[in-house]
Amino acid sequence: MDVERRTVLQVGGLVAVGGLVAACGSSSSSASSSAAGSAPAAGSGAASAAGGAAAGSLTATADVPVGGGIIIADPAVVITQATAGDFKAFSAICTHQGCVVGEVANNEIICPCHGSKFSATDGSVITGPATTALAATAIAVDGANITLA
Repeated sequence: MDVERRTVLQVGGLVAVGGLVAACGSSSSSASSSAAGSAPAAGSGAASAAGGAAAGSLTATADVPVGGGIIIADPAVVITQATAGDFKAFSAICTHQGCVVGEVANNEIICPCHGSKFSATDGSVITGPATTALAATAIAVDGANITLA
C-alpha cells in the first residue's frame, strides 16, 4: 500500500481537530463563568446557561453572577453583571476571528481561541489580539428574567 505523506498529514490533522472539538465541545457552568465551545461561531456548540429562566427569556437574573456572566448559545450572547443589578449584554462572537467567547470572570469576557479579553462593563478590548469591542446587545430586565429588547 503506497500512502502519500500529504494524505497522512491531512488525516492526522483531521483527527487532531476532531479531538480538540470534542474536548472543547463539552461545557460546564460555575458561579463565575459559563464555558462555551471555542470553535468559530458558525455552527458553534456554545452552551446555553438559561437554567432558571422563564419561557421566552434568555436567563434569570439569579443565574448571572456579580463580577461575572453567562454565555448563551442561541442567540450567541454573553450577559454580564459587573456590579449588582447592572446587567449588560454583548455579542458572544470574538471580534478577532469569530470564535465564541468561553468564560466571564473578574469582570472580563475571555476568548479561548487566542486570549483576547473584553470588559464586562462595556465590551471594550482589554487585551488583544482583538482590536474591536464586542457589539452591545439590547436586553430588558423584567422582574427576575432577562430578555432581548
